Amino acid sequence: MLSCITFAVLLFLVNTVHSLVVCPTLKSAANFTVVAASSISNTGLTIINGSVAMSPSTSLTGFNPSGTINGGLELDWRYVLLIDENAKTGPFTMDLIEPHVALTHDRIDFDVNNLSLEKDYTHELGMRVDIQQRPYSIEIETIVDNIKNKRFQILRPIDHFLIERIDKMVNIRQWTQLGEPFLVVPNPNSKYPAVLVPLPSSSKLYQDLKTQMQKISTAIQILSIEQVKNPLLEESYESMKSIIARQCTSVNPNERYLFHGTKGPGIDGIRDDGFDDRYYNASGNWGHGAYFADDPNKSHGYTSADTTDQTRVMYYNKVLLGIESQQTAPNQKLVSAPIGFHSVVGTLNGFNEYIVYRYGQALPYFKIIYKA
Repeated sequence: MLSCITFAVLLFLVNTVHSLVVCPTLKSAANFTVVAASSISNTGLTIINGSVAMSPSTSLTGFNPSGTINGGLELDWRYVLLIDENAKTGPFTMDLIEPHVALTHDRIDFDVNNLSLEKDYTHELGMRVDIQQRPYSIEIETIVDNIKNKRFQILRPIDHFLIERIDKMVNIRQWTQLGEPFLVVPNPNSKYPAVLVPLPSSSKLYQDLKTQMQKISTAIQILSIEQVKNPLLEESYESMKSIIARQCTSVNPNERYLFHGTKGPGIDGIRDDGFDDRYYNASGNWGHGAYFADDPNKSHGYTSADTTDQTRVMYYNKVLLGIESQQTAPNQKLVSAPIGFHSVVGTLNGFNEYIVYRYGQALPYFKIIYKA
């Protein structure tokens, strides 16, 4: 029976991979031992020494244990791989299917609990994510290549449990970790513009943010840190990121993680509609723009305690600074970055402020609720 993987997680834990067979691209019947358009059925002990192609149907019955295919199965929208082909216990099959979305969990798991591969048994997947959506779009061929070459990428917050798993992957299984952790959260229901997913308090990122927030006060209470998932804002931000990157040296858009304090309608407005230039601060030291800081103590001054529970809200954001215009004297007439620049970095009274002027140049990443 086939185990299905329908999302772009690059983590695959297999004890031994003696052989991995990747199906050929379906181009001509000459590449295959058996070709079918509707279905393939087997009623006896049959051994096919070659690959099987089917399109557009997916009906394949009667094989294993009564029949065996010693090759790859290729459909025009999926890959079937053989793992441990020559093992005494027999091969495993892995089925990678084109993108599908069905949310059942709010975060991808690191382990094989939802990426399981077990002979003659298919586990239910814990989560499926659209692998064609930016910024983590990826092709099935890339997933196959990473499995073949023992590479993996972290797609969830790192905590002490995950550190142990990473250590085993790298130092025992000899897999290679790709890049920095990428926190994948599935899209919200189409009825809602955004979804908030709690960041585990045990994660390194949570503790780092907590430490930074203590610049406001050592007695600060962090009530929650939630990751913001807003697909439309992400699309806009990724498009702007590509545009700015093309205009920068070494194609580097100069992305920074910065704080922004807010209050009242701005709390939900930023979550749902991002940093809308219609609501930019028109009286700031550097004109009509969206203001951010690397010191939360600066952003704290723009928050206000809720009258019912005394909580405050600050956003931790991704901001595209591109080419910065460094300024030390206020200029309230600015309505855009100077020609040749993408942002303004203003220094005044010991604080740095980072100002962007275009919609899509900043993306709310985490919502921090606290008391101070």
